[in-house]
Amino acid sequence: MINFRYHVVSLTAVFLALAIGLVVGTAALNGPVADSLREQVTAVSRDNSNLRDQQNQFRDELNRAQDFASEVSPALLNGKLTGRKILVVALPNTTDYTDQVISMLTVAGADITAKVSLQEKFFEPGNDVELLDLAEQASQPTIPAAGLPMNSYGVETSSALLAVALEQQTPAVAAADLTAVLAAYSEPGYLAVDDDAVGGAEAVVVISGLPATDTNAAKKSQAAVTVATQFAKDKPLVVAGDGVINGNLVAQIRADPALVKTISTVDNASSTQGQLTTALAVVERVVQGEVGQYGVAAGATALVPKAAS
Repeated sequence: MINFRYHVVSLTAVFLALAIGLVVGTAALNGPVADSLREQVTAVSRDNSNLRDQQNQFRDELNRAQDFASEVSPALLNGKLTGRKILVVALPNTTDYTDQVISMLTVAGADITAKVSLQEKFFEPGNDVELLDLAEQASQPTIPAAGLPMNSYGVETSSALLAVALEQQTPAVAAADLTAVLAAYSEPGYLAVDDDAVGGAEAVVVISGLPATDTNAAKKSQAAVTVATQFAKDKPLVVAGDGVINGNLVAQIRADPALVKTISTVDNASSTQGQLTTALAVVERVVQGEVGQYGVAAGATALVPKAAS
């Protein structure tokens, strides 16, 4: 007759058998499985090491390419902008490479008349009325409001006034009038400019950055196009930016059948190569009167302009 002791002994035997099986199985598999896992870990570690080495190699190659562009820039530019008066207009989010573009223009011999940094406030749709009023109030005897676009779009009207103030005009803009206009826009925070800014620019370089991403992004991107259009109305213009992502000024110009014929663009201005290309594009635009689209992104027709003679 089966009693309780029989059940206890049976269960004990079962668990003992399981325990023995686990020990024997583990001992049998421990060597091959462990060796296989160890080999896989070693292979992954080796792959990671190779990838790190490759990454370091790519970084070194990029740095050397940047160094190469810096070293050949004097020979390529060779004073080709000597005596040329160039205005630089920087849009928001371009502080990382605006000064480097200016340095490359200086290597070419350009005389930088001013660096005007338009602030985020300039592109806010809610400031349109204030910009309209400011354009009228800031006008001066040699920088008149007459002839400016008056279509209730403050960015356009103010951009037109700033273009008149900073670009070469006949008769020339009075220095005191230019100072007054720049102060009228800098005091409320619409732009920032150095104290030694002068007018009389015969060409303009607009430095563009990443487009806005807020709810007003589309309007701000269009405002950037408006700024470029106004500065390009009477003088040669080169737009130097970083990439051609959606809303980027370079991309918008390249997508516009009219603007792409009158405004040169460079899409890799955040790199030394792009900064050199920007200076060469200015030489091409100012000296040769030609327009081109340069860089490494969509819409570029060449990496660099043909060497200007």
